Amino acid sequence: MSTKLNVVAPVRKKSKLHNGQSMPHPLMRVFKGLVLTIACAAIVLPFVGIISTSFAGQDQITRAGGLVLWPEEFSLQAYESVFAGGVVSKALGVSIFVTTIGTALSLITTALLAYALSRPNMVGRGPMMMLVLFSLLFTPGMIPTYLAVKQFGLIDSLWALIIPTMVSGFNVIVLRSFFMGLPRELFDSAKLDGASEWQILRRIVLPLSKAILAVVGLFYGVGYWNSFFTALLYLNDSGLWPLQMVVRAYVVGGSQLSPAELGNPDVLPPQPAIQMAILMISIIPIVCVYPFLQKHFAKGVLTGAVKG
Repeated sequence: MSTKLNVVAPVRKKSKLHNGQSMPHPLMRVFKGLVLTIACAAIVLPFVGIISTSFAGQDQITRAGGLVLWPEEFSLQAYESVFAGGVVSKALGVSIFVTTIGTALSLITTALLAYALSRPNMVGRGPMMMLVLFSLLFTPGMIPTYLAVKQFGLIDSLWALIIPTMVSGFNVIVLRSFFMGLPRELFDSAKLDGASEWQILRRIVLPLSKAILAVVGLFYGVGYWNSFFTALLYLNDSGLWPLQMVVRAYVVGGSQLSPAELGNPDVLPPQPAIQMAILMISIIPIVCVYPFLQKHFAKGVLTGAVKG
């Protein structure tokens, strides 16, 4: 005679979560949802207003008081005027050049310096590391930096926007910590095979450092793209202004763009629409690039900060 045992599974109380914590009160859940909704709206609505105003007409902008949440008729006149070959187009080209060249040079110099500081047999490694740490604690100041840039003849030159900020001590330390965390066996085996330091860096270290290089490149790229203070100090010629200087002068400062500065368009769009279009052009590149590098962001920063 067989006996069947009925196993009763334990019933989880509905008021308990999977981690054993109690369910919050319904009113508290509603309150949290309301707070999150208000926070999201406070973040999203300004972007919606910028985008909508850049496509709106003069009548609707006047009725709305300067900021349109949804355009009645979509118009591309503001963007056509901005890209007509005037001040904004030139500034966009300057920003693209400075960001591209500056990020590439910064990555190269930072990676070379960080790799040299990560090698235990480097001559003068200690004093050089102290100089890098000293640059994090003490900055040279605006006036000495300006005098150095002037002495090297970089005033009214785009290189003045790149060279003074080409190497960041923080990024050097992050890359150095990551390089020091790589397995020593890789370096030893490469040495036994007769590889030089340059070959080890190019064929072993850099391919294994794509995540941290993406993070450091993002740091440099965003810094170059958003920088306007260096242009304010070193550029007297408005024809060399980057896009952020145009944003500062014509959006934040409220200056009016003349038809000549817009490339003499057939129809002059409303000034608020032009200003919002300039803002969108300054925001879109970073918004498009950041999602592709975001997955490397936390991994690269934590790895570089913990190891070493």
